[in-house]
Amino acid sequence: MSVDLHHRAVVADTHNDLLMAVTARPPERWASFFRERWLPQLREGGVNLQVLPVFIDDQYRPEGALRQTLRMIECAHTLAEGNADAVRLCTDGAQIDAALGEGLIALVLALESAPGLDASVELLPTLHRLGVRVASIAHWGRTALADGSGEDATASRLTAAGVQALREMERLGMIFDVSHLGASGVAHVLELATRPVMATHSSARALRDHHRNLTDDQIRAIAATGGVICVNFVPGFLSEDPADHTVDRLVDHIEHVVSVGGIDHVGLGPDFVHEVLTDVTPPCCEDLSYGEIDPLAVLPGLEGPRGLPLVTEALVKRGLPDDDIVKIVGGNVHRLFRAELGRPR
Repeated sequence: MSVDLHHRAVVADTHNDLLMAVTARPPERWASFFRERWLPQLREGGVNLQVLPVFIDDQYRPEGALRQTLRMIECAHTLAEGNADAVRLCTDGAQIDAALGEGLIALVLALESAPGLDASVELLPTLHRLGVRVASIAHWGRTALADGSGEDATASRLTAAGVQALREMERLGMIFDVSHLGASGVAHVLELATRPVMATHSSARALRDHHRNLTDDQIRAIAATGGVICVNFVPGFLSEDPADHTVDRLVDHIEHVVSVGGIDHVGLGPDFVHEVLTDVTPPCCEDLSYGEIDPLAVLPGLEGPRGLPLVTEALVKRGLPDDDIVKIVGGNVHRLFRAELGRPR
C-alpha cells in the first residue's frame, strides 16, 4: 500500500546535485549521461518534481564561478531538450502542472550560494531569464551577500547587496532559499521577507545541534511566511551517533518539523551527494569532509533517488494519515511552486 501511495503522490526532491555529475562529462554526453545514469533512478524513486541546484566547486571560485554557473545552466537546458520525452525544465506553476499532466518529470533550476553572482545583483534578472527560479546566497563560508552557517560566530546579517538580492528575487518571482545561511542572516531575511521563503535542505536543530540545521523558532518563522522546510537526509545532520543513521531518524526530523511548523510546511530535501561526489572527485587526494560531517555517508537504502519510497513506507508505519504523507513527500512544495514560482510581484 505504501508503494502505491508513493507513486500516486507528487514526489518532490528539492536538492539533488546531479548537475555536477552531468556537467563533468563532455557537452555532447550531457543528455545521454543523464538518461543512462539519473533518469532511471528518478523514475524508480517516483520523483515527479526535481529541483536542480547549481553548485560551484571551489576550483572555479572566484574567477570562473560565473562561467561555470552558465555552463551548468546550459547543461540543464541541454539534458532537458535531449530527454523531452521524459523531463521538462519548468519556470512556473502552470508549466509544472502541464509537465506532470503529460507524465513528465518537472525540473526547476536553483542557485546554491550564487558565487557566480558575487555582488552583481543586477545579474539576477539575467539568470531569471535563463530559467533560475530558486536561489540561496551563502554556503558554509562568507560571500558578498551574506555569511553561511559555518560563520555563525560573526553574527552577520545580510550585506547591502544581500538585501538588494532578496528584494530583487521577490520582485522577479524567485523563491529565496535559507538553507546554509547563517543564523543572523536567516533572522534578517525573515524580518524583511514579503513573500514565502523556503529551506531546500535543512533538518531540525532540536534533534541534532548542528549549525546547518534550523531551530524551532526559525522553522515557525519560515512556516509563517507560507514557506516549506525540506528535511535533509545527510546522516551527520540527523544524529551524531552513526548507529542512529536510519530512515527512522529521518522520520523523527520530519515529524518534529511537522509538530513545530505544521503539516503544510514540510517537504523532502534529500541532498543526495554520495554518487555525485564519488563520481566527480579523484580518490587519491581530496578531503571531502565538512568538519565532523561525512558527505559520503548515506542512510541505508537511501543512497539515491530510487530509495525514496522507503520514506513513504516509514511515514506509513508511523501512522501518519495518507493525506499528510502526500503533503510531506511533495504536495507542499508543489503547492508553493504553483503559487509563487515565476510570478513577479
